Amino acid sequence: MERFLTRHRDRITGSITGFDRILFRGSLRSICYREGMDIFLSSQRVLYKDFRTFVQKLSAGIKARAEQLAQQAGRPFVYLSSAQESKEEIARRIQRRDRVPEGLICVLSCVEPCQTFGIRRDRERKELTLVGQERKCLHFYFYYLDREFGLMHIRLQSWLPMSVQVCVNGREWLARAMHREGITYEQKDNCFTRIADLPRAQALLDQLGERRWEKLLTAWAQRVNPWVAPRAGLHLRGYYWSFRQAEYATDVLFQTAEKLAAIYPALVRQAIEQFGAPQVMRFLGRRTNSRFSGEASSHLERRVEGTCVKHWVEENSIKMYDKQGSVLRIETTINNPRRFRVRRRATRQGKVVLGWLPLRKGIADTRRRVELSRAANERYLEALAVVGEPKASHRILDPVSRAVETPRRFRALRPISPEDSRLFQIILRGEFHLQGVRNQDLQRHLEPAALSDSHQRRQLSGRITRQLALLRAHGLIYRVLRTHYYRTTRKGQEVMTTALKFRNTDVAMLAA
Repeated sequence: MERFLTRHRDRITGSITGFDRILFRGSLRSICYREGMDIFLSSQRVLYKDFRTFVQKLSAGIKARAEQLAQQAGRPFVYLSSAQESKEEIARRIQRRDRVPEGLICVLSCVEPCQTFGIRRDRERKELTLVGQERKCLHFYFYYLDREFGLMHIRLQSWLPMSVQVCVNGREWLARAMHREGITYEQKDNCFTRIADLPRAQALLDQLGERRWEKLLTAWAQRVNPWVAPRAGLHLRGYYWSFRQAEYATDVLFQTAEKLAAIYPALVRQAIEQFGAPQVMRFLGRRTNSRFSGEASSHLERRVEGTCVKHWVEENSIKMYDKQGSVLRIETTINNPRRFRVRRRATRQGKVVLGWLPLRKGIADTRRRVELSRAANERYLEALAVVGEPKASHRILDPVSRAVETPRRFRALRPISPEDSRLFQIILRGEFHLQGVRNQDLQRHLEPAALSDSHQRRQLSGRITRQLALLRAHGLIYRVLRTHYYRTTRKGQEVMTTALKFRNTDVAMLAA
């Protein structure tokens, strides 16, 4: 990431990284599975034949609570005939119309699909059974203009098991935090085009990754669901909170929209043409080996917000788009955390062990989620650092076409010759962008047949060592300290990319 920021330092004012949109899910774990629901019904002395009546009573209590909250605040209670309507846009219109300064904006209700339970007759055993099923039920959306989080909403399912979702926006939270701190800024939609004090703003945004969410989320859920309070008498355990979706974005703030527009087409081409499945998997911290049996894909789409390049590795994604003209956004979204690992304690066969275990959906692993998302964004920007300003090819290739002395004399490079260009092509492979390339990596790609013979392998290794020394002398690569890896320099990216373009471009296009 630092290479990208350094390369374009004359164009940008800085960057800021942190949570964007966060969608929390609250589950009543004691009743969210069939056996638990069965125990709950027994504790309430509810027979299967009375299940529907019992659930309707709970649903009516939730509806009455929603109407009560709306009435107490003097806010509208609106039923939506279609779940496809944009509830956020409706809430924003009501807020602008009524000039709501703070608190409840409105309560919206609509019928949507949900996971719940039902009673089914077992004809063979001639008895009723409790089963999990998908059906539709009434959902309530409570939209608030919160003092701390700005526009947010709570979505409550009225039918058992009364799941709840809370949606907040990290950028809205940051805007209010900066206002309290006296930091001036310019905000357009969901991003900042200018921040007077970026280091202080970054320190504020980092607080969301360290925040203890459970107490706040539980308080919000108890506000809208009357049945989780102890006085309700249902003896339900509190909500278990997890991330349903968390968008973690890095915004690079350019000085003007024109300066971003000058290089953004090249960034898009680089992302589409050069970032294949191995590169995308490395961005998202996945290994590229035979154990991977999922799917990785990339696609380009044009949105109102800007041109977007989106990469998927199974359920998780990373994308790039130009937002509000002058902001380059890299955003990682983790939908399935079990694809990643976290070092934590767990009980195995009655013993507490410490090891690398699957990342959990729960908020307990928030810090690790932040670490993974931030690293993915940084790797993506690092890979984009090879894209620069247009420059005449002779200014790039002429310097390496002359011999150099450092103090030993090294021959001139022949950038578009078959030998040198083949070496360039291997070094620039996406799998070597992040960690670097080793002598044995080049052996495997240059002459794989020679690896089976020890004598030929030693000769090949010596020849590659000399080639690497030649590239180092010309400043195209450097050796990573205390490793056997070599990484390309900024000059190396320019020289090798330009040489390969010349070699592979149609002569008719060059003569046009």
